[in-house]
Amino acid sequence: MRMLPVLVRLAWRYLWRNHRRTIVMLSAISIGVWAMIFMTALTRGMVDQMISDGISVLPGHVQLHNPDYLDDPSITNRVSLTDADLTRRFDGAGFTAWASRVRVPAVITSERESRGVTLLGIDPAAERDFSFVDYDKVEGRFLDSPDDTGVVIGAKLADTLDTEVGKRIVLMSQDPDNEIADRGFRVVGLFHANMETYEETYAFIGKTTAQKMLRIGDTTTEVVFFGDDYRNVEPTYEKVKSVVDGSMRISRWTEVDTYLGTMLSVMDGFMLIWVIVIFLALSFGLVNTLVMAVFERVREIGLMLALGMKPASILGQIIIESMMLLSVGLLIGDALAWLTVKPLESGIDISVVAKGMEMFGASSILYPKLHMDDVILSNVVVLILGFLASLSPAWRASRYEPVEAITKV
Repeated sequence: MRMLPVLVRLAWRYLWRNHRRTIVMLSAISIGVWAMIFMTALTRGMVDQMISDGISVLPGHVQLHNPDYLDDPSITNRVSLTDADLTRRFDGAGFTAWASRVRVPAVITSERESRGVTLLGIDPAAERDFSFVDYDKVEGRFLDSPDDTGVVIGAKLADTLDTEVGKRIVLMSQDPDNEIADRGFRVVGLFHANMETYEETYAFIGKTTAQKMLRIGDTTTEVVFFGDDYRNVEPTYEKVKSVVDGSMRISRWTEVDTYLGTMLSVMDGFMLIWVIVIFLALSFGLVNTLVMAVFERVREIGLMLALGMKPASILGQIIIESMMLLSVGLLIGDALAWLTVKPLESGIDISVVAKGMEMFGASSILYPKLHMDDVILSNVVVLILGFLASLSPAWRASRYEPVEAITKV
C-alpha cells in the first residue's frame, strides 16, 4: 500500500509521455462511452414511452376483473362490485389513482362507413391525470362527466368514417342477454394520440351513458389502479389484494399485456449487450495502447526491476494506467452524453421514420431518458472489462527478466 502513491504518479507520468496516442485513445473511449449512453437513452426513452402509452391506454399498473374476463372480454363477464362498492373500498385506500371503466368491443357507423372499435365508458375526471388523451388538446371538447351523451373519437377514425365534430354516429354492441345494444351519439371531440393506431381504435363515452346503453346497471368490466412506478407494482398489487376477496382476478400490467412486459425485460438485456459490444470495439485500441506503452519502455521496466521494484508493482502500474485512461475517458463521455441528451428530453420528431415503427407501438415523438442507473451500469461494465483487458499486457510487463529487458533493443 505504501507504493500506491508512487505507482499512481508514475502511471500518470507515463500515460502522458506519448500525449498524442493518449489523446487519440481518450477520444475513442469518450466517443464510445457517449455513443453507448446516448443510444441507451434513446432506446430507454422509446421503450418508456411505449410502456407508458400502453399502460395509459388499457392496463394501468394493476387491474381488477371478473375471473373470466381476460379470456372472454364480453359484457357478461363483469366485475360483481357496484360503483358504490368500489368507491367505498378504494377511496382513501392510498392508491395514487384508480378508476372503473366499461370496455367492450363495438361497431361505430357514420353516414358513409362502419368500423370495429373498442368502446370505453369512463369517468373523465378520474382518468384525466393518466389518460393517453390530452383533454386540453382535443379538437372540440372532451367528455364533461360520466353522464355526458356525446362521443369522442380519434382524428384518424374520423377521417376514415368521413365525419367531424357536430355530426352524429351510431355505436352498436351487445348487452348481457346477447341482444343488440345501440345508440346514436353526436361527435363532440376528436382526440390526437402519439400513435395513429390509438386514434383508429378507441371511442370514449361517459361511463354512466355506457351502462345505460348496455343495460348493465351500475357495474363495470374493469377497475384500474396506479402506483408510483410501473417498474414496481407489487405494493399496489398487495394493496388491492388486501381490499378485495378472492372472487375477483387481480392482474399486474405485465400479465394483462405480455408484449409490454416482454419489452421491458428485453430492454434491460439489450442495454447490457449494447455496452459490451461497444466496449469490445474499444478494447482493441486499449490493449494496443497498453502493449505499445510497455514495448516502448521495456528497458526502463528492466531497470526498475534491477533496482528492486517487485513484479507486482510493475503489474499494478500498468493496470493503474489503464484505469486512469478509462476513468478520464468515462468522465468526458458521461459529460458529453449529459450535454447532448438533456436538451433533447423535450422530444425529437422522428415522424419521417416512425410510420414503419408504429406497428411496434413506437411514437412519432421520441423522448430520450438519461437514467442514472444506465450511466452507472455503463461505467461499471467498462471499468470491469477494461481491468480484464489490461491484465495481459500488465502481466507480460511484470514477467520480464531484468537483464533481458535492459539489453533488449
